[in-house]
Amino acid sequence: MFSKILIANRGEIAVRVIRACKEMGILSAAVYSEADADALHVSLADESYCIGPSNVKESYLNQKAIISAALACHAEAIHPGYGLLSENAGFASLCAKYGLHFIGPDAEVISKMGDKNEARKSMVAANVPVIPGSDTISDVKSLREEAEKIGFPLLIKARSGGGGRGIRLVKNASELESAFLVASTEAKNAFGDGGVYLEKYLYPVRHIEIQLLCDNNGNVVTLGERECSVQRKNQKLIEESPSPAVTGEIREKMEEATVRAAKAVSYRGAGTIEFLLDENKNFYFMEMNTRLQVEHPVTEMVTDIDIVKWQIRIASDMPLDFTRTDIKGHAIECRIVAENPKENYKPSCGKVTLLHVPSGPWVRFDSALYQDFVITPFYDSMIGKLIVHAKTREEAIRKMRSSLCELVIEGVEHNREAQLEILSSDEFESGVYFTDTFFKRG
Repeated sequence: MFSKILIANRGEIAVRVIRACKEMGILSAAVYSEADADALHVSLADESYCIGPSNVKESYLNQKAIISAALACHAEAIHPGYGLLSENAGFASLCAKYGLHFIGPDAEVISKMGDKNEARKSMVAANVPVIPGSDTISDVKSLREEAEKIGFPLLIKARSGGGGRGIRLVKNASELESAFLVASTEAKNAFGDGGVYLEKYLYPVRHIEIQLLCDNNGNVVTLGERECSVQRKNQKLIEESPSPAVTGEIREKMEEATVRAAKAVSYRGAGTIEFLLDENKNFYFMEMNTRLQVEHPVTEMVTDIDIVKWQIRIASDMPLDFTRTDIKGHAIECRIVAENPKENYKPSCGKVTLLHVPSGPWVRFDSALYQDFVITPFYDSMIGKLIVHAKTREEAIRKMRSSLCELVIEGVEHNREAQLEILSSDEFESGVYFTDTFFKRG
């Protein structure tokens, strides 16, 4: 087991990993930008190192500075959290070059699954159903030819990265070229790779993902599914487990496909296979996230499995000590973002003048907020995740509504009321909703 881990991230996920380290008796080292000097993860860690100015490219994406900090404090491993460098194959390789354990899969796997075109090919070879689509598009001529084969509507999708960036819905041929340029440019700016491919647009669909853990001995364990269909501009807002749309038979088939996918690429660590589920209960591979997911607490609540701790154990070469897990009850997560829904979700910044966090049995609030903390404009707008667990879905919905009503964050605008509105809708209560039910895709 490691004696010290450096956390190459910020915000609530850095706090989450630091807490896991403390519980495991592992020393933690934090890195921070000048804007985050007063951040919670900085004070919670055993050691903290400033790695650059507020700009994310000069701090949290500064690979050399992070490696230097890890070597200076004699850390043995680096936990990348999610986002930032968590799916950067070059960073994973750099860690290995300097004798640091990257808490995640090998660089080769990250690279292979991060290239969505290559990932599709791997899934086809592993007999995992995929959405009809193209290879990487490099010119307008190929764009038109492949679009004609696939038919409209279709999606233009970034080959690299995630988080909904570099994706455009194209309804007809007249929109094709402009959407191609916009998606490619956005992908280039976000991921440093402007490569895109085409994919048939399926609708209506649900976004279902399967959590998995894989050790170094080839053991793969699936931890059930998460329903992630409440989305705005491809960004998830509410997740729940289990999905109200997934039967026992579908779950079994999805988990079998997930195991095949993981074994096909010799996966190691925690990961997630994302599927689209259509009205006829057919499911299709969408992508693999080779990292910890934002919504991992939903799975932890229904399985009693600490996914972060298992990431650390697997990276230190410990085998999984279980082969299956049962899903207990129902869990829901609401992402709290510093955005104003009344102004088209305009980001909000400022000082948190009053903070009250809900509590009670099976209520969890993952956040790096504290009273008087200043939310800056430099980073992602998510400021917390409220997670609840109950015996039934109906009880979980009531518990979440109650917890949201108790949550008080003053000083910045946020989306609590919008989340309450979704949870109180007929569509959500019935469990019959799709990716475009609450926010129409454009």
